[in-house]
Amino acid sequence: MLTRVAYDASQDTTLEGVAGFSLPWWAFAGTRDQFLQVFRAHGLTLGAGLVISPEATKLLQQSHRAEASYWAASDTSSLPLDELEALLKTSGFGRSLSEHQAPNVARLAALPAAATFSVPGAGKTTEALAFFTVRAQAGDRLLVIAPKNAFAAWDEQIVECLPNASGSFVRLRGGRDRIRSGLATDPPLMLITYQQLPRVQDLVTQHLAQHRTFVFLDESHRIKSGVSGASGRSVIELSHLPVGKLIMSGTPMPQSVSDLIPQFQFLYPEVHVEEETVVGLMRPIHVRTNKKQLNLPEVTRNLVALPMAPVQRELYEMMRLEVAREASAVLDAQGKQTFRALGRSVSRLLQFVSNPSLLAAQIGFAHHELLAAVLAEGEGPKLEYVIKRVRQLARQGHKVLIWSSFVRNVEYIASRLADLGAVYIHGGVDAGDEDDADTREGKIKAFHDDDNVRVMVANPAAASEGISLHRVCHHAIYLDRTFNAAHYLQSEDRIHRFGLPKDQETTIEIVECIGTVDETVRSRLGFKIREMARALADSSLAPDPIPIDPVQVGTEDVEDYVTGLQMDDIRAIAADLGGPR
Repeated sequence: MLTRVAYDASQDTTLEGVAGFSLPWWAFAGTRDQFLQVFRAHGLTLGAGLVISPEATKLLQQSHRAEASYWAASDTSSLPLDELEALLKTSGFGRSLSEHQAPNVARLAALPAAATFSVPGAGKTTEALAFFTVRAQAGDRLLVIAPKNAFAAWDEQIVECLPNASGSFVRLRGGRDRIRSGLATDPPLMLITYQQLPRVQDLVTQHLAQHRTFVFLDESHRIKSGVSGASGRSVIELSHLPVGKLIMSGTPMPQSVSDLIPQFQFLYPEVHVEEETVVGLMRPIHVRTNKKQLNLPEVTRNLVALPMAPVQRELYEMMRLEVAREASAVLDAQGKQTFRALGRSVSRLLQFVSNPSLLAAQIGFAHHELLAAVLAEGEGPKLEYVIKRVRQLARQGHKVLIWSSFVRNVEYIASRLADLGAVYIHGGVDAGDEDDADTREGKIKAFHDDDNVRVMVANPAAASEGISLHRVCHHAIYLDRTFNAAHYLQSEDRIHRFGLPKDQETTIEIVECIGTVDETVRSRLGFKIREMARALADSSLAPDPIPIDPVQVGTEDVEDYVTGLQMDDIRAIAADLGGPR
């Protein structure tokens, strides 16, 4: 019975010897009541068939306190605002909290583990550092796990928020030996990426076990895969060690409600959570400032619906039936290989609709002769529209941001618009000095400051976080979108965020081909964002563009997380693409 409970609790349960087993502490902590029920059912008590080591006793007491603190959260009052202000002032906190940040921090400060889900630009980093300032004891350390492109923001904010802090963030990078040496100096402030953590998890775990440390997850939706992903597993496995925890994300559930489960497990691994309960469990421990509260002007979303060229439509019909068959096969037999193969096929279909020439370089494409006829028709209606529309906007004096999920599209569009000074950002563009024109920061600076640079082309997977363009750009065009709602929402927020004048118009154009997978993507994104709005009680999340009349106008594999496919998306693909047209 105990073994059954253990294997239900964690896939990492392993047999030990003839009649023993082991499982990760975080998994045991969340199911310890079930173990207790088995013990009691068989009359096992301490000293009579049951032995608990001193180390386990200490962890159990810690888990009991953590669980009790969660269940008390609903009845825990926020810190009084005058008390919060006094604490921050006494601690030398360098910023004055805004009217929205102060109540958030007052709520967070009353909890040992909590979440801030405020929209980009609302100041989550400031809230996080204020939370640390209020709750930390003298000598406590802070480890922030974040995407690499967020590091610079933490460096900037620590200077402004904690001007008296001893030292700056130490970046844990460069391999095991370098990270081991960095940890040996016991730095008070540390940064590490989600990708790096699994490689040095043992070193970080040992350090957290020896030193009082707060752990923050920036862009916490990065662990939405939970223990089935390397980053999520590493984060959750150290969840019992921090003395304080905070998760931060403007899009905490980009795909479905279940995305919240690993994030909650990090905060309170002692509390059993399921998809049906996670929204309710998260509600008393999270804060959110939405766009409506920030008084942001409404964004205008226009749907540009285009008919396909005749031969392109002919080839598309063949491709979409093949993808529909693959989707049905995945639903019948949910294997990892078939799922990844479908992801590649869906990516190929999205590429073909956006720019048919992307398929020309793909080895093994089955319809090369028909593809040649498609290419003879031109670049495709979506690409032609985007190029023409950007030139029109540039003549009107606008700077324009173009989004595409495919690297070759990003580079190709930038080359076509080189006369407008177009710059581009994708995952292959390294971070660096803003004075270096070839770096991510250099390209952003040029778009901000150089009047001759009228266009930026970007990949949402690489540029949807950590970039603010709202002061110079108010018009964005989506050549294509994927099923990843976080990428879409956060990419929109690059130009629609706190700091805009109240009379500033912001326009988003979403370009689709009629009767294609684009429409399935739009439907699924709308569903996911509405679900997030419901879970976060945020009516300002409004993903759907305003339809307008159809407009008549003359490769690389993408990782699963980029395409954003989940089983409900696959069901929609099978239904939408499999029927007659």
